[in-house]
Amino acid sequence: MIDDTLKTWHQLVEEKNANGLDEILADGAVFHSPVVRTPQEGKALTKLYLAAAIGVLGNSDFRYVREVVGESDAVLEFTAELDGIYINGVDMIHCDEKGKIVDFKVMIRPLKAVNLLHTMMAKMLKGTKSD
Repeated sequence: MIDDTLKTWHQLVEEKNANGLDEILADGAVFHSPVVRTPQEGKALTKLYLAAAIGVLGNSDFRYVREVVGESDAVLEFTAELDGIYINGVDMIHCDEKGKIVDFKVMIRPLKAVNLLHTMMAKMLKGTKSD
């Protein structure tokens, strides 16, 4: 099931199309940001954060460089460069038995990249609750 979800995810990222996220996110999806200390719970918030990430990283040379895929979990390593800063990170995705994403965690390195993405994501998410 996760294979179809990942195929759709890659297509959405490539097309910079956040509208298709509804198709692959479970209603109770949870997003774990590298800069927000609390999990963002629910499909709407998860979609909001993923759409912002697609918007921010879609303007770079973003690409996935490695994937480790299991039955219901995947770890996707990516690289990008924004404003001359190299970004390396992973998306950790867990799907339910229907192939819907129930948990999406992002980890980023180095610290300069975390700080840059925090600033850029904050601009895109202005007016939403996060702590």
